[in-house]
Amino acid sequence: MAEQQEEKAAKNTVTIEQAGPCRKKVIVEIPKDTIAKATDDQYETLRKDALVPGFRKGRAPRRLLEKRFGKEAGETVKLKLLAEASESAIKDSKLEILRDPEIDHEKIELPADGPLKFDFEVEVRPEFDLPSLDGIAVEKTKTDVTEGLVEKEIEALRRYSGTWMPKEGGAVELGDQVVADCLLNIEGQEQKLDNTEVHVKTNGFIGEVAVEKLDEVLAGAKAQDTRSVEVTLPKTYFKEELRGKKVDIRLTIKEIKWLKPAEIDQGFITKCGVTTEEELRKSMRERLRQRLEHESKNQMAEQIYKYLLDNVKFDLPVDVAADQAIALLRRQYVNLMMQGVQREQIDEHIEQLKASTEQQAQQQLKIFFIMDKVAEKLDIKITEEEINGHIAQMAIERHVRPERMKEEMQRDGSIEQFRQQVREQKVIAKLLETAKITEVEPKQKPAKAEHPRHRKTTEKSVEKTAEKPIKKAEAKDKSHPAAQAKAEDEQTRAKKPKTPTRKKKTSSQE
Repeated sequence: MAEQQEEKAAKNTVTIEQAGPCRKKVIVEIPKDTIAKATDDQYETLRKDALVPGFRKGRAPRRLLEKRFGKEAGETVKLKLLAEASESAIKDSKLEILRDPEIDHEKIELPADGPLKFDFEVEVRPEFDLPSLDGIAVEKTKTDVTEGLVEKEIEALRRYSGTWMPKEGGAVELGDQVVADCLLNIEGQEQKLDNTEVHVKTNGFIGEVAVEKLDEVLAGAKAQDTRSVEVTLPKTYFKEELRGKKVDIRLTIKEIKWLKPAEIDQGFITKCGVTTEEELRKSMRERLRQRLEHESKNQMAEQIYKYLLDNVKFDLPVDVAADQAIALLRRQYVNLMMQGVQREQIDEHIEQLKASTEQQAQQQLKIFFIMDKVAEKLDIKITEEEINGHIAQMAIERHVRPERMKEEMQRDGSIEQFRQQVREQKVIAKLLETAKITEVEPKQKPAKAEHPRHRKTTEKSVEKTAEKPIKKAEAKDKSHPAAQAKAEDEQTRAKKPKTPTRKKKTSSQE
């Protein structure tokens, strides 16, 4: 009974305060009895191993040990108490933290007498209530493969296997490619990029810097012309060292190229895995039918996401979304792989995500938290057999062995992202079972509505059309930002969490 009272008296005092959106301040007080016991234990350990002149091993008096090892012993006791107390405070308070706390132990001193007081802040999962999940209103678009869509798909195929040709004497237009010497001034630090290939898009990249309305900046320019633009990158930018930075860019154009679509000849037809143009069109109709059905499902999923976003309100600090930037890129990469989208299209999509705004980054992260809570409420879990089945399906589509693909995903860290995506698909399917679905005719010119997680679908998107994917000319550009996603993810994983996760759960339970 006395021992129980002593343990109760020695219990740490923990106070939790709100420190902003998704942030808690944890204040801990360690009783002096706990400090004394930890100190006694440390010196007892020292006594067993310390060599003190004039005394046999294990026989040195405490006062000599304190004189000789006092500073080191005190530091060891302090670090041990801080680690145990902070871990216990988080666990006992049931805080669902996004990453381990950072405690500046050098600023904390072990008191000569009395309790040890310290505090730290942690990022935690947002707290919110879910709306009703039954009877969500959803529209389902009818799928109708027209000859016009077939022609657009073939035109897209021709462009994907096209060739960049010199544009002699012409001016820059949307869709062109320019070779330029670029000078980037990043808040006083200059960076030169000679002979850089820049693709002229509405939202493009110059080096690793995203530039909105790049087509307007370069429109009408000719060889030897110089154009300048100033951009301010969002605080959630995928490159941590560029977040929130102001960048002045000057380009001197050396060469202009235009994309010449491939001719529909026998070589092109053979490259598409068929023998005649009629077979190509037949194959394209079937691919389109499958893709339109898939897009119809995606559109229904997007409506689910929008419903949840519109009916769930909580704030996320900018730094939380910024810290998850690379993880979100990997999440979207895995999601598009699961949809069977070609690598070239995935690269283009990832490029757009890299240039996303702070608001878009926060929306993506909000969707993750919401879907995770919905999965918990619906008690949806994923088995290893399901994971292996989905990986096998992707492996077949990409003509690789399933075990090889799984090994690669485990190495680059995308396997956990994949597990979450499979779980999310099950959540959407479950919500659609009780949704109020209304079938509607397809729109003639579908608006490019912004998906909460920035999932892009266009009329010119192309599914895999041959046993070997046709390489898009743009994908040959080694400086293409999307080609760097994997390397950036590997560099970042060591210091950033791949996805926000609960400490109390393992990935297998997710």
